[in-house]
Amino acid sequence: MARWRPILTTLIACLALVLMPARPAVAEADSAFSLQGFGTLGLARTTSDDVEYVRDISQPRGIDKDWDALIDSVLGLQAAWRFMPQLEAVVQATSRYRYDKTFTPEIAWAYVKYDPLPNLSLRAGRLGTEFFMMADSRWVGYSFLTVRPPGDYFWYLPFYSIHGADAAISLPMGESVLRAKAFYGLSNGKIPLADEQWDISGSPMLGGYLEYQFGPWTARASYANIRFERDLPFSPVLMKARGFPLSAQDARFLSTRDTRTHYYSLGVVYDSGPWQAQLMLNHIDQGNNALESSDGGYLLGGYRIGEFTPYLGYSWVLSKSRPNAPSAVAAYFMQDSHADQQTTFAGMRWDFARNVAFKAQWDGIRGEASSLFPYRQDNRTRWDGKMDVFSLTLDFVF
Repeated sequence: MARWRPILTTLIACLALVLMPARPAVAEADSAFSLQGFGTLGLARTTSDDVEYVRDISQPRGIDKDWDALIDSVLGLQAAWRFMPQLEAVVQATSRYRYDKTFTPEIAWAYVKYDPLPNLSLRAGRLGTEFFMMADSRWVGYSFLTVRPPGDYFWYLPFYSIHGADAAISLPMGESVLRAKAFYGLSNGKIPLADEQWDISGSPMLGGYLEYQFGPWTARASYANIRFERDLPFSPVLMKARGFPLSAQDARFLSTRDTRTHYYSLGVVYDSGPWQAQLMLNHIDQGNNALESSDGGYLLGGYRIGEFTPYLGYSWVLSKSRPNAPSAVAAYFMQDSHADQQTTFAGMRWDFARNVAFKAQWDGIRGEASSLFPYRQDNRTRWDGKMDVFSLTLDFVF
């Protein structure tokens, strides 16, 4: 029951917001202040007890055969103050399942935005990350056609914010628009590993994207990288599990400190009338032996019929094995980052009320038994790489 108490609190708040009478989402048009929000009430289960399924690797535990609200439920609020036409401050707070096994609210965004020119925007503060297309809105379930962002593509992004700055420019080109953005900052957050956390705060990140929009088509090419400031906590994990620390040889081989990971992605989105389609591809080049480089992507299509939008998709991820480990202990840790699977997913979105959508989805995961990333609590002797995931969500914005 203790595990469910914070989840139930979040869900009750979500229900209250959904069921309250309709009201304006923001202040009057000429007001300098606006308040908006979003949330998801989600339930999901799998067909396996051999691993726990997570939304991404920022979550320390996942779901199994029992229906659970853990991984998808979220509540967020965003306030904006416009001091003058060119100057605005934005703060966003969210409550979601995080690295420390709690739903403790946290400040996701807190930045100042300045628009010196109509087509130039500058921001500084705590910013959402945009490593991949649509990555900065991953927790706004209402903005996605699917129940959650496809995991085979987004699992490798546990980065949600940086302390830094970005600059974005838009260039009209007849009937099309060319956009570009560049950012730099220091990472903020922790990634769970067993009962420990990998502290990535202070790790420098930089990147940008080039986007072209023409009619219903939007295409974006992105690049980003991060240089990790600290090693993964393999030694304390091993000490707790086996009673002895990582050897000096293994520690050097598995070191992530001062290594750099590169993220490349290409996305194409089509949205016109009843049709929606997305194609996303990525390549992640890990600069260390502890984590495997990977290629992934997904293809998604949906067609709206009145209030209903059925959709069908396919995603995949394949990581590349690293050099032979110097010991069985190092090999065990390295296996955690291996992924080799494909997922077929299908679902239905029902927009039954203004700003509210109900979704039902099935994911059929088919992979190799060696595919352990990013699952939690894995039973390596029984896991065969195959399971189904069933999900129900109520998404809303206000």
